[in-house]
Amino acid sequence: MAESRPPAGTLRFASLGSGSKGNATLVSDGEAWVLVDCGFGLRETERRLARLDIHPRQLDAVLVTHEHGDHLRGVGPLARRHGVPVYLTPGTWLSGRLGEVPQLHWITPQSRFAIKGLVVDPITVPHDAREPVQFRFESRGRHLGVLTDLGYPSDHVAEAFHGCDALILECNHDPHLLQTGPYPPTLKRRVGGNWGHLANGQAATLLARLGLDRLQHIVCSHLSEHNNRPELALEALTPLLDGDASRLTIAAQDHGLQWQTIS
Repeated sequence: MAESRPPAGTLRFASLGSGSKGNATLVSDGEAWVLVDCGFGLRETERRLARLDIHPRQLDAVLVTHEHGDHLRGVGPLARRHGVPVYLTPGTWLSGRLGEVPQLHWITPQSRFAIKGLVVDPITVPHDAREPVQFRFESRGRHLGVLTDLGYPSDHVAEAFHGCDALILECNHDPHLLQTGPYPPTLKRRVGGNWGHLANGQAATLLARLGLDRLQHIVCSHLSEHNNRPELALEALTPLLDGDASRLTIAAQDHGLQWQTIS
């Protein structure tokens, strides 16, 4: 397990997978091990954690952003099987989709808390869920933003995630592919609306507002299987980096993203 135990205070992250079929992100500072969302079934989650050299019982918490199945599906089974504490907002809990969990902790949006030495800021975002949040993590002056599932780049979000050293950013859809794709009209309106998901261009607009100087890693995440392509997401963001895409990566649905370290 040597690779999975960096020196204390080293902030790093990995993705188990990201997209419409399931989302989960690992964050660690070398002392705390946190899973943001778990949208995969229990067995698949265990398999994907093992791929990153992590056993579920190493986890100190699962932080839940909201109640949609591609983020919540595996949370209850994982918590019950392996005794992992679950953190979520009361609104997410009241969706009734989680089931019984052994250790439940409430998240109050905009109220900072800590898991061991890892500081967590839960940020309210515009999305069509009961009480959705996204997260900013801090360890020894290094900051990671996990920012997916929001309908538009609000001023509140731009302020809360400004100045990160790494960012996992939703690039859900290309507007043309969404409008000409297979979704029914009601779903197209939902995805493209202010309470749905970020288009590639919206992600670029938000990224410009967040500031690029400190960003070491920019991860395009939650790409739609039907309404986006990796090259379109990269094409939207690369001009902000003077054509240098070396800081850009994709969190893929099938194989996620290996450990990334914030130096």
